[in-house]
Amino acid sequence: MRGDKVALRTHGEGPTVTWAELGARMDGIARGLVRLGHKPGEMVGLCGRNMPEWTLSDLGILAARGVPVPLYPTSNLEQATFILRDAGIRILFAGEQPQVDLGIELLAQGEIAHLVVLDPSADLRGCPQALTFQGLLALGEDPATAPELEARVADFRMEDLFTLVYTSGTTGVPKGVMLDQANIAAAMRLHDLRLKVGPEDVSLCMLPLCHIFERAWTAYLLYRGAEVVYLRDPQTVVAAIGVVRPTLMCSVPRVYEKAYAGIQARMAKAGWPTSALFEWAVGVGLSVVRLRMRGKGPGPWLGLRHRVADLLVLRKIRNLFGGRCRFLPVAGASLADDVNLFFQAVGLRLKYGYGLSETCATVSCWEDGSMPIGTIGRPMEGLEVRLGEENEIQVKGPTVMRGYYKRPEETAKVMTEDGFLRTGDAGGMDAEGNLIFTERIKELMKTSNGQYVAPQRVEGTLAKDAFIEQVAIIADSRNFVSALIVPYFDRLEEYARSVGVTYRSPAELLRDSKVTAFFESRILELQKGLAKYEQVKKFTLLSRPFSMDLGELTPTLKLRRKFIEQAFRAEIEAMYSALPGLPGAPEAGN
Repeated sequence: MRGDKVALRTHGEGPTVTWAELGARMDGIARGLVRLGHKPGEMVGLCGRNMPEWTLSDLGILAARGVPVPLYPTSNLEQATFILRDAGIRILFAGEQPQVDLGIELLAQGEIAHLVVLDPSADLRGCPQALTFQGLLALGEDPATAPELEARVADFRMEDLFTLVYTSGTTGVPKGVMLDQANIAAAMRLHDLRLKVGPEDVSLCMLPLCHIFERAWTAYLLYRGAEVVYLRDPQTVVAAIGVVRPTLMCSVPRVYEKAYAGIQARMAKAGWPTSALFEWAVGVGLSVVRLRMRGKGPGPWLGLRHRVADLLVLRKIRNLFGGRCRFLPVAGASLADDVNLFFQAVGLRLKYGYGLSETCATVSCWEDGSMPIGTIGRPMEGLEVRLGEENEIQVKGPTVMRGYYKRPEETAKVMTEDGFLRTGDAGGMDAEGNLIFTERIKELMKTSNGQYVAPQRVEGTLAKDAFIEQVAIIADSRNFVSALIVPYFDRLEEYARSVGVTYRSPAELLRDSKVTAFFESRILELQKGLAKYEQVKKFTLLSRPFSMDLGELTPTLKLRRKFIEQAFRAEIEAMYSALPGLPGAPEAGN
């Protein structure tokens, strides 16, 4: 039995929840909700960063036969009010002080009736309608709530909603994706056919739980009896992963792009012979990977060199990720092939995949023993996938959503007459049946010269650089491609000191001619593999990063392009107001 085994815990100081405690608290939360007047099928909001109480509340709402509705922890009053009204939410679970303060404001405006606070250190500001997490559990101790909860459990149906997930609104008003119990049950079943996860596994929960990727992954981990370790601040993942030493962790490509850039930067500073040894060892690893891609193993001589390379270099890189990762699911955006190959070469098994909120996460992913570089793997068993007009990826199967909440017209737009979901993503399929992701169809940029540019491809090419932290491409209806670039300031400042650049502010540093020339040379080198019409001709260095708080990034670090273009309109227009551009870059219009 798993009763005394840890199910949930917080990285660093924080609560530890055993399986026995998980069951008892889930039941207590459900009974507390009954006492608050919650009705079967009623929506309940969840707004907070990752913590065990988030998942306990999620499960407790479900146990009460309610419908959990996650809100982004960075939601402002307007965003939260829209979702609360759209879903008819009366009870809101809030995580830490910023979410609690938002909840108190919503109470004052009459948008909600009850606020449950997850973080015990948060100040309730004397609000009588707010109660602590422990206070909710205490309400659930009322014996009068037991019969009602038993009746709800008996009435459980597979067509009950499992959740309402609001899209991030990158292209318009957020829509509530309706996923039911049948959808999540099918997702668990299909993952069993593709993955091997068990009670011995430990997963680091670092992506926001408000997003379907981490949330569905956490549900699968608990279904398989694995341990979940919560990380409130994803910016601390590098330090946390070495302490937690997870066997599993799902994340987005940007995590590995940044890690790749960081490792390359360290090696560039290491000097000979360290850098030479590193290049040799990674080269050996790549040779082994390329053989495995063809279904072959290394011969005796390569096998010996690989063991030496692993002992001297590759193992040390794996240890940066805790040293015991079995596989690492990665999805949510395009992952550059050379970044993927690098981590495969050092022995970190990235399991690349693809999915949407509308499909209860995973549509496809790499299979064990398969390494189809350049693809997002074969579709999950039980799903039908085809290419429609404009090579749009279309999906049909038991994990596809019921529809958008209260939006039948929007639902009709994304469903074909024969029941396939239009994903809005362009792609292809190779001879082995592996899917290939190209770009969001709506994000494809058409230059004024009629050329189509896939921004993620160009951004992924530049983002591998050790001095580039973020990049956003501009090209739609323009006569050439430009870029907004956020540098890694600690690395850039070190470079500036080495070449004698003096400055009094980040903005002054970015205006220095030596810094500009430095980035020009790096960008020209990076984009040699791009077609001429895809190459960046002009760029602007930004003194602040794109921000989730300002609405410029989604919780999974995707660019919200309209917000970025609005925020940096002046910088963008300045790039198109005069020539010349990058030395050696194609002329405008090419």
